Amino acid sequence: MSLRDRLAAQIAQTGPLTVAQYMTACLHDPRDGYYATRPALGEDGDFITAPLVSQMFGELIGVWAISAWQAMGAPERFTLVEMGPGDGTLMGDLLRAGRLSPGFLKAADVWLVETSEPLATLQAQRLGQAARWARSLDEVPGGEPTILVANELLDCLPARQFVRTATGWAEQVVGLGEDGALRFGLVPAAAPLPDAREGVVCEISAPQEALGAALGERLVRDGGAALLIDYGRDRPGFGDTLQALVRHERTDPLACPGEADLTVHADFPAVRAAAERMGAGSAILTQAMFLARLGVGERAEALMRARPDRSETIGRQLNRLVGGDQMGDLFKACCLYSPGWTPPAFDED
Repeated sequence: MSLRDRLAAQIAQTGPLTVAQYMTACLHDPRDGYYATRPALGEDGDFITAPLVSQMFGELIGVWAISAWQAMGAPERFTLVEMGPGDGTLMGDLLRAGRLSPGFLKAADVWLVETSEPLATLQAQRLGQAARWARSLDEVPGGEPTILVANELLDCLPARQFVRTATGWAEQVVGLGEDGALRFGLVPAAAPLPDAREGVVCEISAPQEALGAALGERLVRDGGAALLIDYGRDRPGFGDTLQALVRHERTDPLACPGEADLTVHADFPAVRAAAERMGAGSAILTQAMFLARLGVGERAEALMRARPDRSETIGRQLNRLVGGDQMGDLFKACCLYSPGWTPPAFDED
C-alpha cells in the first residue's frame, strides 16, 4: 500500500491531518517518507543547496567557524555540529578550510545530526572517521562550547497553516474529496492569531520555534554560536509558502506523498524570539551580505586566477550564491549566540 493510500485510510478513519502532520508523514514516514527512503540532492536530483553550488560556500562557513572559535578564546575543546548535513559536502568543505588553523581542527569534536539513513550513508562515505552521528541535538554531548551550522534545515521543519476567513481564522488541513483524492480543506480554529484581511495565510511552525529554544538554552549554558542559513523571512509576515519540488520543478504538494521534497519558509523572527527568551543573543543578515563580509568576492577571484579555464563557471556560481535574483536576498544567515559577545560577520552593524 502506497503512502498516499495509507494516509487516505488514516484520514477516513480519524479525520483530516494538519499540514504539519502531512509534511511529517511525507518526509519521514519510515517506509515511504522522502528523507527516509529517496532524498535526491544536486543538479540531477530534486533540489540543489548552496554547498553543492560551489565549494566557496562551505569554505567560507569554515572561515566563519574558525573566526568564531578564535573570538571565543580558542577553547581547547569545543563541539562542532552540523544539523541536516545533506550529503556531507558542507562539512567536508568546512573541515578542509579548517586546515588554515590546525588548532581549530584539533579542538573540534565533530558531530552530524541526521535522521535520514540514506543521507547518513553518503555522509559517512565522504567524511569517514572525521565525525560522529546523532539522530537529534539532544544526543550530542553538552558541557563544551558549541559551534553549530545548519543549512536548509529550518525549511524542512513542518508548519501548520491558518487561513483568515470572513468569520475568523480556520486551519487548513488535508482531507479527502468526494472522489477519494487528497484535498485541502478548512476546519474551525481557535488559535490566538493576529487580525488580518480575509484570505491571508498564517504559518506557525512549533518545531522551528522549539529548535530556536533548544539552541538558545544550549548556547547560554555551554557558550558558543549557531549559524542557521535558509530561505525565509526576516520579519513577521503572512503567506502560504508550502511547496513541493521534483526535479527542480514545483508540483502539487498533494500529488505524490513521499516522492517530493516538501518545505516551508523559515520563520526567522519566531526562531530568534524563542532563542532570546532563553537568554541568547541573535542577529540576521541576507546570505549575500554574510558571504560578502567573509570575502566571497575575493575567494572567487582567487579561484579564477588559479583556474582561468573555469572563470565563467565560477562567476555563475558566485552569482547563484549572492545575486539578488538568486539565493542572495531570499536566503538569510541567522546567528544565535551566548551572551557577552557577537560572532564574526554579525559584529559590524
